Amino acid sequence: MNPFHYASPQPFYGLAGRWWPWLAAVATALGLAGLWLGLAVAPTDAQQGEGYRIIFVHVPASWMSMIIYLAMAFWSVLGLAFNTRLSGMMTRALAPTGAIFAFLSLWTGALWGKPMWGTWWVWDARLTSELILFFLYLGYIALTSAIDDPRRGDRAGALIAIVGAINVPIIYFSVKWWNTLHQGASVSLTQAPSMARLMLWAMLLMALAFWLYSIALVLYRVRTLILQREQHAQWVRELPELARGAA
Repeated sequence: MNPFHYASPQPFYGLAGRWWPWLAAVATALGLAGLWLGLAVAPTDAQQGEGYRIIFVHVPASWMSMIIYLAMAFWSVLGLAFNTRLSGMMTRALAPTGAIFAFLSLWTGALWGKPMWGTWWVWDARLTSELILFFLYLGYIALTSAIDDPRRGDRAGALIAIVGAINVPIIYFSVKWWNTLHQGASVSLTQAPSMARLMLWAMLLMALAFWLYSIALVLYRVRTLILQREQHAQWVRELPELARGAA
C-alpha cells in the first residue's frame, strides 16, 4: 500500500467516511463503561472522599487537550514542509475538539479545586499553562477564520500551532519544575500507578473513549472541510450523497 495514497483529500474523504461512525460507536460504549466503573463501582478515596470521581473526566480531558495540540503542530509541520492540502484541513478539524477538551479540563479542575483547595482558581503553574493552551486554541480558530484565503489561513495558523506547542511540555512538567498545589501524575509509564485497580481501569477506559471520540469527530469534521474546499472538483460533484441531496 502506498503510504501517501491517503494524503490526497479524495481518498481520505472515503476513508474518513468509513471509519468515523465505528469509532464514534466504540467511543460511546467505552465512555459509558468508564463512567459506570468510575462513578458507581470504584471505591471511595480515603483522602478526597466522593469528590475525587471528577478525575475520570478531568484527567483524560487534560491529556487530550495536550495530545490534540501536538497533533495540530504535527500536521502544521507537514503542511509547511510539503504544502499538502489535507494538512491544513486536519489542523482546522482538530482545533475545536482540542478547545473543548481544554475548556473541560479547566472547568472540571475548578469543580475539583473548590472542595480540595477551598477555591475555584489559583494561579498555579499547571492551571495557568492550561489556560494559556485554551487561549492558543481560541487564537488559532480566530486567526484562521479571519483570513478569507484558506491556504493563507492554514499557513498563518500553522505558525501558532508550532510555536504554541512549546507550552505542552510546560503543562506536563510544571508540577515537577515549580512548587505547585496541583498533585503529581497518578498514572505514569515509568512507575506503578498510585491508585486502586478499578480506578485505573475506569481512567484508562475514559481516556480511550476520549481518544476515539476525538478521532471520530475530527474525521467527520474534515470531511465537511474537504467538501467546502473541493466543491468545484469533479469527484465531489459525483459523490452519491450529494447527488441524492440534489435530486
